[in-house]
Amino acid sequence: MIENNIPKSVKNICCIGAGYVGGPTMAVIADRCPSVKVTVVDINKERIDNWNSNDLSRLPVFEPGLDKIIERVRNKNLFFSTCVGQKISEADLIFISVNTPTKTKGIGAGQASDLRWVESCARNVAEFAKGFTIVVEKSTLPVRTASVIKSILSSTTSNSEKKNFAILSNPEFLAEGTAVNDLEKPDRVLIGGEDHQAINLLEEIYLNWVPSNKIIKTNLWSSELSKLVANAFLAQRISSVNSISALSEATGADVREVSRAIGLDTRIGEKFLNAGPGFGGSCFKKDILNLVYLCNYFGLHEVAEYWNQVIFLNNWHQERIYKLIVKKLFGTIIGKKITILGFAFKANTNDTRESPAISLCNNLLEEGAILSIHDPKVSKEQIKKDLPKFSYDMEKLNTSGTWHFSGNIMDSVKGADAVLLITEWDEYKDIDWKAISCYMRKPAWVFDTRSILPRELIRKTGLNLWTIGDGYYQN
Repeated sequence: MIENNIPKSVKNICCIGAGYVGGPTMAVIADRCPSVKVTVVDINKERIDNWNSNDLSRLPVFEPGLDKIIERVRNKNLFFSTCVGQKISEADLIFISVNTPTKTKGIGAGQASDLRWVESCARNVAEFAKGFTIVVEKSTLPVRTASVIKSILSSTTSNSEKKNFAILSNPEFLAEGTAVNDLEKPDRVLIGGEDHQAINLLEEIYLNWVPSNKIIKTNLWSSELSKLVANAFLAQRISSVNSISALSEATGADVREVSRAIGLDTRIGEKFLNAGPGFGGSCFKKDILNLVYLCNYFGLHEVAEYWNQVIFLNNWHQERIYKLIVKKLFGTIIGKKITILGFAFKANTNDTRESPAISLCNNLLEEGAILSIHDPKVSKEQIKKDLPKFSYDMEKLNTSGTWHFSGNIMDSVKGADAVLLITEWDEYKDIDWKAISCYMRKPAWVFDTRSILPRELIRKTGLNLWTIGDGYYQN
């Protein structure tokens, strides 16, 4: 490495990937580092156009507070562009923040990560970068992916200017729905690498708003593994409490009371102990599957099976809920209308990746139900992509095994046999259940998979209620 090529500070950042991680992360960096030029690049022109739109409701990512940050810094020191090669060539530091889905075929299919986009990014960086460039893994990646990136970059030759690269790992620890707060007030910032000068340059960026004691420096492999393990542990807690919700229903306990009791133990803590319809989102399942693949690859088959059970239980739990609904509706739901409240995998995001709603709706539609789906942020077009096997009934002909999208909760429950709440949007907490009861076909059911609805109020309307983990009031 040529020492005098190393810049004294980072002045120009390029982020490859304008998705759920790249967009919000770069917006906050631009907001907190006004002297640094930040450019987010993507080959998806429609996505970039939406990031650049004056209509902030068109932003590709919905996160509370993100629109205000975009409004402050866009076209000042934050830019969105499809000129990938040009922006790479201008950058001192490049974040790789592209999708790493699970492989669908070949070696490791169903478990290993598909790194084609990461490899493509590395080749673009190798071709267009100039001088000394810091390359930062931001995507969730398998352990030792840095070796792949390093191999591609080190094989680059140039007839004119010698290129030098430092590879760092800087995984994101964002929870969708609270991403802006997680970026502005992180629990920790993890930087892994071997080049201490490059580590210090990236650290200087974060020191503009993150206390130094929250910046952790590790080697590359510890940083990459830490991201996978963090998501695996969080998913494990969700599967654990959901298993107890089933036991609570069987024994007459209330999982909310159980969760509160064990959460007060400081060794356990209260977070991620709320029973629900199962974990979703872009990372949990994918990262656990990757962890399972790695464990098997290194011959740790018992460890792999342990983590595989976390996913097994999540799938079992969602199937348990669907079967329970069918049972409560007299064993058949053919031609019965069920209102779905919420399609995003959690509140305050428009992300539907691995949403519990997808598997629940697929199962209900397979059984012949008619679904009326409502979500305040997820579009009809996105739901069509997530339910490709089943017809969208534009004219609401009430054909078995079809669904339609409703923009109004009251309209969606007319003639419904059941309401299934999947996403914990705040607006669902204040529904007029007395009015809804009048619209539904009796005997009608409400299924609350988030335990957020007013139990006594709903029961007083004459509606039957099932609340997850509530064994005390079993109808």
